[in-house]
Amino acid sequence: MLSTYNPVPALAVKDLAAAREFYEGTLGFAAGETFEGEGLMYKAGAGQLMVYVSAYAGTNKATAVSFQVPADAFDDEVAALRSAGVEFQTFEMDGMTWDDGVATVSGMDAKAVWFTDPDGNILNLESSS
Repeated sequence: MLSTYNPVPALAVKDLAAAREFYEGTLGFAAGETFEGEGLMYKAGAGQLMVYVSAYAGTNKATAVSFQVPADAFDDEVAALRSAGVEFQTFEMDGMTWDDGVATVSGMDAKAVWFTDPDGNILNLESSS
């Protein structure tokens, strides 16, 4: 069944050039396979991320992609995102506290941040044990 295959998150964007500037210039991804100017793939760990042009770009209001980062690398990744100009979002959620845009959940030894790409796709970085 499908559980044996790797999923590929797909992010809709309005402007592929602006998306490339963000994903490559800001986040440090290297472009992979391209789709005739309409999209491209990025390698991410053992998986991939697809960015493609769509009229529906910016309509998702939920987290689209989460990146699990080892706990000992989380703070460095957050610092690198900040130095690249990424601004973190905060929101209300029971049991969650915030410190300078970084969330912790009561009873868990994990931290997380949320941010958006130029089209409003919500990305998440969270620490893992």
